[in-house]
Amino acid sequence: MHQRVVQAEEICGHLFSNEDLVISALTHPSAAEGKSHAASYERLEFLGDSILGAIVARDLFLRFPEMDEGSLTQAKISLVSGKMLSTVAERLGLAPLILMGESERGTGARGMHSALENVYEALVGALYLDAGYDAAHEFVMRTLGPEVSPALAEKPISPKSRLQEITQREWHCGPEYKLVAEEGPAHDPTFTSVVMVEGRRIGRGSGSSKKSSESSAAVDALVRLGYADEGDFSGAGTTN
Repeated sequence: MHQRVVQAEEICGHLFSNEDLVISALTHPSAAEGKSHAASYERLEFLGDSILGAIVARDLFLRFPEMDEGSLTQAKISLVSGKMLSTVAERLGLAPLILMGESERGTGARGMHSALENVYEALVGALYLDAGYDAAHEFVMRTLGPEVSPALAEKPISPKSRLQEITQREWHCGPEYKLVAEEGPAHDPTFTSVVMVEGRRIGRGSGSSKKSSESSAAVDALVRLGYADEGDFSGAGTTN
């Protein structure tokens, strides 16, 4: 594990004072079964997701002063998408550093795609805790910054972004996502989320990750509200 930590520090460009943060950031939940919640990357991923969002939002705001709110939102969604983060993480060489449990090693590309995304966010969280905002900002800008482009705002809008626009226009508030169920083994979990507006459930969906279940719930809400058909967002998740 020591060698994994050393390589992760080289990728992050930071020598951690608390190596436990790096170990947790590189540890898949399947390799931490029966241990504390801090043993895997899940808690750090939660923190890193928020820090990453703030860093990206600030950079886009300053870099594109003429871009409106909708375009900024779409650009941010594109930058922090699972596909983008997993691609960047793989390019950085994080894949062989991830500690997987036996139950996860046979899941193939899908399992690694999700793990790469989560580890990237977990490392952002670990950097923030160990060295503060500036260290996390430097890492994100160095690794994700080259992907920033005005063209990101022109990509097809995601179901969550589309629902955000509609609820802001119709109800003057944003949707709220809640995880309501987590089933299945650690190597092949199924998450179920609902999306609420003003306390009323408007959609429900399931997926192999929390994010995909939220996306699926957004698709379900768009269909129920009459703003989309079932096939408009193929691949966004499985609705229930």
